[in-house]
Amino acid sequence: MSIHRSPHVRIVLNHRRPASRRCKRAGETVLDVAAGNGNATLAAARRWCEVTSTDYVPALLERGRERAAAERLHGIEFREADVEALPFDDGRFDVVLSTFGCMFAPNPPRTAAEMLRVCRPGGRIGMANWTPEGFIGQVFKTVGKHVPPPAGVSSPALWGTRDRMVALFGSESTHIGTETRQFMFRYRSAEHMLEVFRGYYGPILKAFAALEGAAQAALATDLLALMNHFDKGGKAGLVIPSDYLEVVITRR
Repeated sequence: MSIHRSPHVRIVLNHRRPASRRCKRAGETVLDVAAGNGNATLAAARRWCEVTSTDYVPALLERGRERAAAERLHGIEFREADVEALPFDDGRFDVVLSTFGCMFAPNPPRTAAEMLRVCRPGGRIGMANWTPEGFIGQVFKTVGKHVPPPAGVSSPALWGTRDRMVALFGSESTHIGTETRQFMFRYRSAEHMLEVFRGYYGPILKAFAALEGAAQAALATDLLALMNHFDKGGKAGLVIPSDYLEVVITRR
């Protein structure tokens, strides 16, 4: 099930640069890392790019294939790959994308280095990353109170800060553009949202799997309280705005 869209893809593919350095849009080579079921992949393919969609979960790639076939989209290669060890040559792609994906890799410096390596000089790296202060960032914080992360592993929400982007990509980029935007989650109720997230959203699914009985119930209570706190929908159903950082990096 898809719970996210890819509003930042349009920004990345239309990113303005001086005319002398502008490359064509249709036909650009695009890599979608940690692609999941293909939201960013399909968005790029609709713009006539040549897309390679990667994830380390074969079932998610198969879902992406099904979606692409349903839309009769061509020029997409689906390939199993780990973002920390991408099986591509240096400078292979014009654009490297990640929509709420690479931020969950356990080794951020290695992940950033691989994304930079496979992006050609002058190419773009585009990301959408949840912010620490936004709703999903607070979900991570709540989960961490019940299931502490392994020692040495930093919060994925740090990818949603400009400082983190500069630290990871600054030395190999000529420009880092960031802008805070919002994604609107819409569900029938907090209970409905929790049901979907427990079944399909990796961080929540894994958290509940690590707990039992009363501990699961305590986590569920805290997540429901958080969802209701952020809800702006009222009687119209659950509507939760969640901040994310839109990032466009120009490779040196």
